[in-house]
Amino acid sequence: MSGSDGDGAVASADGATAATDETRAATDGRGPVGSGNSFFGDVWVNFKRWNLKAVRNPFVLVVSLVQPIIFLVLFTEVFGTVAGGAVNQGIPGISYETYLVPAIAVQVALAAAITSGVGLVNDIENGMFEKVLVTPMNRTAVFVGKTAAEVFRIAVQIAIIIGLGVALGAEVVSGVVGVVGIVAVGVLFSLWFVAFSNALALLTRDQESTIIGANLLQFPLLFLSSAFLPLGALPGWIQTFARFNPVTYGVDAARSLMVDRDVMTVIDVSWFGGTLDGVAPGVAVLAGLDLLLGGVAVYLLSRASSSDVK
Repeated sequence: MSGSDGDGAVASADGATAATDETRAATDGRGPVGSGNSFFGDVWVNFKRWNLKAVRNPFVLVVSLVQPIIFLVLFTEVFGTVAGGAVNQGIPGISYETYLVPAIAVQVALAAAITSGVGLVNDIENGMFEKVLVTPMNRTAVFVGKTAAEVFRIAVQIAIIIGLGVALGAEVVSGVVGVVGIVAVGVLFSLWFVAFSNALALLTRDQESTIIGANLLQFPLLFLSSAFLPLGALPGWIQTFARFNPVTYGVDAARSLMVDRDVMTVIDVSWFGGTLDGVAPGVAVLAGLDLLLGGVAVYLLSRASSSDVK
């Protein structure tokens, strides 16, 4: 056997060993993954496996949180004075810190959701995804369990951002209920981008392509929205784009909870006569988008076969 053949065999053996270790970690001591499991049992197995992967590689979690923290600190310190005037014209009586925290919470959801597709590509590259495909696990349960693990981590990261924002001077007017609501809106927002990221991973099966494709969308979505300035302070063409931008709906819904009043800028409703008038339209739009892209991701996963990922 030549040296190159030997190296390839060793690399293949190492990858198989790593994949086997993960499979064993996910079995929960009950034999092969998914054997005899219910749908929710398969969800639970995948939830534990993806959280275990995150614990073993905390660098990804830190990176997805560091960038939003930098944005929060820099924007409040550098642009707070200038942007504060525009904010007060749109929403009188609040500080820029209070205005910005919901936007950074949504940014956390975007940044963390990008890593979802990267994790799936890693599974494809090390052979673990192929092993999952040949198990009797429900394909939808595989995606739901993976997504649930990522949503759990996103919720924790958003809570950290809210705490840091309060330390910098932001005020959650609606109190603990508002904090829980902002986390819930951030999680709801993250689901469509998690689905998009996973669909991109299944289509490209390449880590670099997945990262580039997701990152190309992240910053245009953030800056062409009401995230950092009220729509009225932005150029007309940006206002037009923002009305079709999911970030605007997520940020406005979270911001309504933050300031405890209706600040939705793109859909004017009076169903509830208060804060929920700003929350309900955003939640409805995001839920529809989640169902649409989630269905696409599950469809692509259901059509995947072991020959596709070899």
